[in-house]
Amino acid sequence: MAVRMELSRILIRELNDYQLIELREVAPIEDGESGEDKPKAYSQVEGGRSFPIVIGLPEAHAIERRLKGIQIKRPQTHDLLASVISALGGKLESICINDLSEHTFYALLNVRDRDGKLLQIDSRPSDAIALGIAGNVPILVEEHVLDAAQNDQGP
Repeated sequence: MAVRMELSRILIRELNDYQLIELREVAPIEDGESGEDKPKAYSQVEGGRSFPIVIGLPEAHAIERRLKGIQIKRPQTHDLLASVISALGGKLESICINDLSEHTFYALLNVRDRDGKLLQIDSRPSDAIALGIAGNVPILVEEHVLDAAQNDQGP
């Protein structure tokens, strides 16, 4: 089962050529209104789980740019991938951090193709998060990854 997460802070601290980002558990806010065209609101879960992911500076800058709504003149790699998915008739539905092995996180892009088939495409979490932030799609984390991240002592 996957748990919905949000990117809470872009920069926790700088580590030479890397940065840490943190994902925190969120839950939908019940406001009495519902509907497919109305986006759900989410808030952090009190006492919810969180964990950091080490990412490279280019991905950190791409995520930060997207969070701040900064437009650039030429597309970066993540912009290009989003354009290719769209041009081929696909739609990025969510990203999922689906595994943690030997201190390395793994992710999937959940893309719905033009025929309605769900494709799961292997990705680095940092690339998936950058793409997901640009597309305003949910960031999901598998329950076993959350458990492992809580117990992982790091490198």
